Amino acid sequence: MNNSVIQLILNAGYIVKAVLLILMSFSVISWAIIFFKQKYFLRANKESDQFQRVYRSNRDPKSLFQATRSLTLSPIANVFKAVYTDDAKKDKNEIKRLLRRYETLESVKLEKYLNFLATTGSTAPFIGLFGTVWGIMNAFHGIGSAGSASLAVVAPGIAEALIATAVGLAAAIPAVIAYNYYLSMSRKMIIEMEDFSEDLLELFSKTAG
Repeated sequence: MNNSVIQLILNAGYIVKAVLLILMSFSVISWAIIFFKQKYFLRANKESDQFQRVYRSNRDPKSLFQATRSLTLSPIANVFKAVYTDDAKKDKNEIKRLLRRYETLESVKLEKYLNFLATTGSTAPFIGLFGTVWGIMNAFHGIGSAGSASLAVVAPGIAEALIATAVGLAAAIPAVIAYNYYLSMSRKMIIEMEDFSEDLLELFSKTAG
């Protein structure tokens, strides 16, 4: 079966091969993003839990900063460190502005690369369909040249064409699932960050006052 699929790909026309190459590139990049984001979110969640444990045991900003300098992926830890090290005058309104600014930057980090997964999920099936349509056109052209519409003439060309659709779906389905999953995780962490910012606002307002 595998040999026959490889043979069909090798016998496909240049356009279909180009489509397959594009789809495989989309798939490889998508899987790289999927593994990267999985590792990223696991570590970010772990660091956020660690930061909150330290925060509950010590509310002194200077000590808290020293204890969490090694936390690089936690959104709430990054927001805290960014506001703490910012040189702006820290009255309550300025602190609120800084919190919103750094929340936005952390939100962008959480959702980074997810657009590529969404793009793959929405476009890969249509790219595959284009390859299929083109392959079927070539198959019908071959029928005309051969002057015969027997299964032996039609089947190889149709099979070559349908591979493009299969590869398109194989690239799109994992990308869509991963996009929805990681978008949900990022939204959850953003909500957690926004909620925790209220505590940070109170903490920094007290130290500023």
